Amino acid sequence: MTHETMESLGQAIAGALPGAVTGYVTAHGELTVSANAADIVRVATFLRDDPRCAFSCFIDVTAVDWPQRGRRFDVVYHLLSPTRNHRVRVKIEVDEATPVASLTDVFPGANWFEREVYDLYGVVFTGHPDMRRLLTDYGFEGHPLRKDFPLTGFVEVRWDDEQKRVVYSPVQLSQEFRTFDFLSPWEGPHYPPLPGDEKAGNGASKGGA
Repeated sequence: MTHETMESLGQAIAGALPGAVTGYVTAHGELTVSANAADIVRVATFLRDDPRCAFSCFIDVTAVDWPQRGRRFDVVYHLLSPTRNHRVRVKIEVDEATPVASLTDVFPGANWFEREVYDLYGVVFTGHPDMRRLLTDYGFEGHPLRKDFPLTGFVEVRWDDEQKRVVYSPVQLSQEFRTFDFLSPWEGPHYPPLPGDEKAGNGASKGGA
């Protein structure tokens, strides 16, 4: 899709959905449409049904976490038009407490993708037929792709040979595994001298024996 085609399509979408679509940009050969979270079903339905768009194929939905913002999550949808051979990205902003309307009635293929976003980021989709975790364990706490989620997690899973079953226990790390100096092994540490090191600076290697 050429830049002119993307610009024309972006203008058509924004013009057809005033208020619901807050803007659009074309960059790196792609069209990105910004929309109000409350209008996402209306926007998605238009993108699917309008003949200028014909985005009948749901590719995925994911999220981006910006914890410093009040509305910390960008929920990002990707759609494809097989007949017109072009794509669109739709972005909405939501906070932790505000649910998003599910697109499963518009695109049934959104089902597991929305479950994944809920599982990993904690974004809840209202009207979803089965809003359960998808990738983490049943008793998992928290949402591991949030930027404030600890890299070590909160619990560790291991096999207990005495109990003959999988057990969960709080993560316990030794202090040496929590403190890193991030120095190059060639520049940071000061190792004790080795036999022969004294020859390195006395010029013994220059000239003849």
